[in-house]
Amino acid sequence: MIDDLVTWLTDPEHWSGPDGVPARLAEHLLYTIVTIGIALVIAVPLGAWVGHTGRARWLVTWANALRAVPSLGLLFAISMLVGPLIQSDLAFTIPSIIVLVLLAIPPLLSGTYAGVESVDPAARDAARGMGMRGPQVLTQVELPIAMPLFLSGLRSATLQVIATATIAASISLGGLGRYLIDGLAARDLPQMVAGSVLVAALALVADGLLALLQRYAVSPGISGRRTRVGPSDPGRLDLSRAGTGTGLGPPGNRSERQPA
Repeated sequence: MIDDLVTWLTDPEHWSGPDGVPARLAEHLLYTIVTIGIALVIAVPLGAWVGHTGRARWLVTWANALRAVPSLGLLFAISMLVGPLIQSDLAFTIPSIIVLVLLAIPPLLSGTYAGVESVDPAARDAARGMGMRGPQVLTQVELPIAMPLFLSGLRSATLQVIATATIAASISLGGLGRYLIDGLAARDLPQMVAGSVLVAALALVADGLLALLQRYAVSPGISGRRTRVGPSDPGRLDLSRAGTGTGLGPPGNRSERQPA
């Protein structure tokens, strides 16, 4: 089987044309980017508002309830209801995007809400004490602190969309899922395995890139990454020593002068 898989993946015929791997990969990425973009526009402002005001928390509960709905059943239900109303080639694409958006909203909404709601009340009070108003507190204090949980929700939503877009090929959607559906119809096992490997590789690469984004987009003070002064940084050591002798260091090391 491994030899058949390698043969399929190294066949130049499978890497060119409208059914080639680059074209199918581009379709899969397009569906994912469009879906995540629409879900972000809906879920992030709503989650930030719920977390900031504490109102309508039932929206988060209802959104999380969508996770219990079978993806394939929801896909067929939406396609049968919406598909006949669309008289174009998008009769299968639009229902699929709707389902993907519905599945991407819960993790984004929950991540944003949980991040904003978990902000220390003391930080909010300090911001208001500095003269910030509600929107400023939300955008300059709460959302930066909520970034780790938001990005965790983004990673979960992205993986959910990549996986569900694969099974959406069963209703004539494009993407890498075509290799699984078409391979099953033709009983072409190497093609099915190759499609599975490509989807798994795409998911791993996407999650890895988002993990890097999460590492560098979150403030070091929030993520726990702090720059330490070590022997390899003599400049900072000199500044530290200078501060100790000029009253800038810790209280126990400050030089106290008695008035003459």
